[in-house]
Amino acid sequence: MKIVGLESLIFGVDDVRGAARFLVDYGLTPVDVSDRSGRFEAVDGTAVVIARQEDPALPPGPVPGCRLRKTVMGVADEATLGAIAAELRRDREVRRLPDGSIESIDDSGFVIGFQLTARRPVVLPGEISNAPGGVVFRPINSLGVPPPGSVIRPRSLSHVVYFVPDVAKAEAFYVNRLGFRCTDRFTGTGPFLQPGGSLDHHTHFLIGAPPHMHGVEHFTFHFGGPSEMITNGYRFVEKGYQAFWGPGRHILGSNWFWYFNSPFGCHIEMDADMDQHDASWQPREATASADNSQAFLLKMRRKWYPGPGIPENGDYA
Repeated sequence: MKIVGLESLIFGVDDVRGAARFLVDYGLTPVDVSDRSGRFEAVDGTAVVIARQEDPALPPGPVPGCRLRKTVMGVADEATLGAIAAELRRDREVRRLPDGSIESIDDSGFVIGFQLTARRPVVLPGEISNAPGGVVFRPINSLGVPPPGSVIRPRSLSHVVYFVPDVAKAEAFYVNRLGFRCTDRFTGTGPFLQPGGSLDHHTHFLIGAPPHMHGVEHFTFHFGGPSEMITNGYRFVEKGYQAFWGPGRHILGSNWFWYFNSPFGCHIEMDADMDQHDASWQPREATASADNSQAFLLKMRRKWYPGPGIPENGDYA
């Protein structure tokens, strides 16, 4: 099935204004924002949508307290939309919504939607390294560092990570019913899953967890490269937001990462430079551990420069 990736994530929140400010500071563009709801878009139009927790229009979460109310995926064509509807109607309700999208529930209780993708084409340069012996270099006199004060925006909604009580059942639903495939796996933890219409290493990662953890671990957007991501993350911390993990670089997927606490009952990540794989890729399997989760891990410090005197300890707790 030609599922191209995540289109939007819909959350119920306690404080719409606070959540809106958080998403704008993260780098998303507000669209149709009010005191009750709002949409916040990346460059390609993929988005986070928020509404008040008590909004009756929001579908229920998989468990009480989970703030993610719906995961919407984009598909390439009407044929795929019809095929998904027919497949899911074999054993569950599928609703056709007024906007033409369809809505159902996966085997872990997460509400899922599918629509014709509305992603806007993005034609922007990605980060290129000037490496001795390389073939591709940045154009002469172009700069590798975002200028001070430059606007950095997330380019596309990347992936979401679910905590699920039965990871084998959850994986079987996405693979057997929706045409996802496993690109890599953490033994005893869960798979990284790629939809049929995308080359990204994963749009979903499933983590087996006790029932009381059922919900979302994190979600993230792609940035244009590690310099953009780390610069944006640095600015985010300077605005008072709390870093949780990173910056660093994962091994499975190779994506640079920086995780932060969020008002969505889960973490939010910034990522960059994820691997892409086609059907010839052979999935790897690794034990879930700190050594296998990251190639390296850095730590946020206040800015400093070499000179007389002793450097100030600028670590953030």
